[in-house]
Amino acid sequence: MTGALFEITFMAAAPFWLLMIFAPNWRPTERVASSPLTVLPVLTLWAVMAAPVFPELWAAVSSPDIDTFRDLTSLANGAGAVWAQIIAWDLLLGQWMFLESRRLGMSPLVTGPLLVLTILLSPIGLVVLLVVRAARRTRSRPAGQAYGKVGGPADS
Repeated sequence: MTGALFEITFMAAAPFWLLMIFAPNWRPTERVASSPLTVLPVLTLWAVMAAPVFPELWAAVSSPDIDTFRDLTSLANGAGAVWAQIIAWDLLLGQWMFLESRRLGMSPLVTGPLLVLTILLSPIGLVVLLVVRAARRTRSRPAGQAYGKVGGPADS
């Protein structure tokens, strides 16, 4: 059963990723991406997998060390719960990245592949977005003008 729940975990998040990647300009997509409730199905799966191994899970998070964490993930439900937690947080991160890329006016042709990268390796996807965001801010700021200085963008 845990194997099936493990597989279902990503499938519960996939529709939201698909909307952000393939229908970024559809009005409901932004509304969906703005809601933290998208992670509830994944967190429900997390709870189902975490409940049987809660003592081991609690030991791993309350006094973290590599051996305790390894022991947790050697259990099918432990690995499944960790996976569900990763999927939930990645989805929330992806939603923020989607909304931030829209705020920045990034093309969906850039944002889509960036979200795919985030699904696979979220730390790299996040760093790429942060670099793009910083580059856009630097480019949009007039030379010699810093945020927070008199006459700068913070005073606008």
